[in-house]
Amino acid sequence: MIELRKIAQDCPEQDCSRQVAKDLRAAFSASIPGRIVGGELTTIDKYPSIVQVDSFGPNSGTWSQSCGANILNAYYVLSAAHCFAGRTYDPSLRRIRAGTSYRNTGGIISYVLREHNHPSYGKRGFDGDITVVRLHNALVYSPVVQRGTIIYQDGVIPDYMPVVHAGWGRTTQGGLLSPQLRDVVIYVINRELCAERYLTLNPPGIVTENMICAGLLDIGGRDACQGDSGGPLYYGNIIVGIVSWGHGCANETFPGLSTAVAPYSDWIAATAV
Repeated sequence: MIELRKIAQDCPEQDCSRQVAKDLRAAFSASIPGRIVGGELTTIDKYPSIVQVDSFGPNSGTWSQSCGANILNAYYVLSAAHCFAGRTYDPSLRRIRAGTSYRNTGGIISYVLREHNHPSYGKRGFDGDITVVRLHNALVYSPVVQRGTIIYQDGVIPDYMPVVHAGWGRTTQGGLLSPQLRDVVIYVINRELCAERYLTLNPPGIVTENMICAGLLDIGGRDACQGDSGGPLYYGNIIVGIVSWGHGCANETFPGLSTAVAPYSDWIAATAV
């Protein structure tokens, strides 16, 4: 069974707007360090539904974390389709590591049986960049291995709301991957504005209605980065997005993009059975 939840505001709209404005002012005035990018060290206890996706390198003969994913139930995880696709992709070259704060060490391992990439993936840029992955062996739940909660079908996250990335990705553009789990708070950015920005690229970037744009617009410094793909975008404790793509990392002009989960929630629930 997949756990879905509707988004409910716990404050009146006017009060929420005041709080968001206060949070944004604080974020914009803060110095931005170069981490997840712009985040802090955290532990798996805080995010027990996040897992590492390991890829096997035939040339090196070793496994190494390459993406993130999110536990849906004991046999299925949710990730980005581009982590389970490509010319040389084979499911035997992927596995997941759950229940550890540290990259490439600890936790429990389960190998990938097959992926269910969304049928729309690859037809319009990164639209539909989402996959439900079946594991060979059931995960054993523990305090650090728990299923996540995904947003209800067609749920909407308002602009300017704070959301959180977590992952083991690069801590700067082109930098090193993080040896320990990190998280970072960013803000939802108006999709139409984001789409206009990406259309100025050559070739233009395609931002669709099935994506969430988030970052610190015209400030930069906070974002997911390479190695975070497939990991979660949280609103509270609800998974609302899957890290997908962007133009660089923590770019002030071009915020990062996640696949919005809400357009696919019913498909996810029907697939992960």
